[in-house]
Amino acid sequence: MYRRFRCVRLCSVLAAFIAVVSMAGCGSSSSTSSTQAGGGTPTPTPTPTPTPSPSSIDVTTYHYDNLRTGQNLSEPTLTTANVIQSKFGKLGELMVDGKVDAQPLYLSNVSIPGVGTKNVVYVATEHGSVFAFDADNVSGTAAKPLWQISTQMSGEVPSDDRGCSQVTPEIGVTSTPVIDRTRGAIYVIAVSKNGSGNYFHRLHALDLATGKELFNGPTTITATFPGNGAGSSGGTVPFDPSKYNERPGLLELNGTIYTTWGSHCDAGPYTSWMMAFSADTLKQTSVLNLVPNGSDGGIWMSGTAPAADAAGNIYFIIGNGTFDTTLDSTGFPSQGDCGNCYAKVSSTAPLKLLDYFTPLNTVAESNVDEDLGSGGPLLLPDVTDASGKTRHLAVGSGKDAVIYVLDRDNMGKFSATQNNIYQQIPGQLASGGEFAKPSYFNGTVYYGAVGDSIKAFPIATGKLATTPSSKTSIPFGYPGATPAISASGTNNGILWAVENGSPAVLHAYDATNLANELYNSNQASGSRDQFAGNKFITPMIANGKVFVGTPNSVAVFGLL
Repeated sequence: MYRRFRCVRLCSVLAAFIAVVSMAGCGSSSSTSSTQAGGGTPTPTPTPTPTPSPSSIDVTTYHYDNLRTGQNLSEPTLTTANVIQSKFGKLGELMVDGKVDAQPLYLSNVSIPGVGTKNVVYVATEHGSVFAFDADNVSGTAAKPLWQISTQMSGEVPSDDRGCSQVTPEIGVTSTPVIDRTRGAIYVIAVSKNGSGNYFHRLHALDLATGKELFNGPTTITATFPGNGAGSSGGTVPFDPSKYNERPGLLELNGTIYTTWGSHCDAGPYTSWMMAFSADTLKQTSVLNLVPNGSDGGIWMSGTAPAADAAGNIYFIIGNGTFDTTLDSTGFPSQGDCGNCYAKVSSTAPLKLLDYFTPLNTVAESNVDEDLGSGGPLLLPDVTDASGKTRHLAVGSGKDAVIYVLDRDNMGKFSATQNNIYQQIPGQLASGGEFAKPSYFNGTVYYGAVGDSIKAFPIATGKLATTPSSKTSIPFGYPGATPAISASGTNNGILWAVENGSPAVLHAYDATNLANELYNSNQASGSRDQFAGNKFITPMIANGKVFVGTPNSVAVFGLL
């Protein structure tokens, strides 16, 4: 599986458009203070800063909403007319203490003790730190954190990379956190190591205004599950913290935080874990292992995140691993092993596999590391098919470069003779496969596979077009691109994508015609808009700015 690593609330427009109400966010920086995890409330040093620009957008979760559409429909400032090299560019960089592999999050109008009301951008790093910055002060010496904390306990340091280049040189916070504005908390999973060589994964809930630990946190993560799979003993599979990394972003749904776990560097033994925790107490409420009697099947999805629909069902794509081709009477794997599956899981305890899809050649794909789980999920807003029936669809792809469109009410399960699914589109993504996720805007699905142009697939009568309506003029090398879209309702749609490289390139395209590139960060002379590359990163757009994680900062772009 692990070629891979190498490899609240939205504004009213978005909330009305999407069936799932999820949280979104915005950022900030001005005065500095810091506190250790579990320590006291930081004491910020006030400094004069400008009044924050008006903002009503919150970006509290990966890709804006729990459908993971990747669209911010409340962006009136950035338009197809002003996102051009003469008017738009890099405003500055928010410097941090490690790699930013998690998507930054954003909250508008946060009251910071001793400072005032700020639009705040929250940044987590692989050094195990979390920063809060003033999103309206992003350049020069003013760009200091409002607060900064370390997630490590006394005597601990971030995890080493254990001789693997997937996440290097250290591992702290890899997954995108999630914010609950009502509870006043940002939830973060961090890994650390003590002097005896023991590894710890912990769930933290940090106060949005101060960084202080909440709810008697953090909680150290442990788990067991019945089974005879890899690493088991006496009919029980244990969760070994040295073998896993929480790569996918966190999901919050109905007061519960959901985590999904990938292996570290394919270093076995490992299996396929999902865990749920109370947002109020941080206590574990349920555990599910989807390969309990086999091996592999880690969940990593190139750092995207599980999705959830309005009915409270959770969707994610599992990496290659054991799949039981012998099915029970209801069509589920007879031993409970669903490696290489697009899974639908209940959100209520106990967690349970409700439905799934895996390709007819799933075993062959797993045997050659061609896993479906290299890409992440996209749930579409409701569509109407040719007969007038409302369809609830999910989209996903992996290393086999096939676009799978699934009916969430009947995902298709497994057949050795044919894929019994809603729609399948082969041959339209480059052979490098999908190490990202598709995004959605205004009736169109956008893909950025490895070595491929970003392509637009319109939806008509409930089906994706089998050929793209437009595409970018350039291909995007490994790991491809996870696009994000900004718009004001359905107007001024801009597709944003980061081209990994040295330097990296931020691209902006007209979402209605990807052949029309509006801007890229290589256009300006000299180093004005340059920034360093970082794989699996996706841009976050909020309140007229674009935030991009780098190896040691968040680069911030906006109107000059």
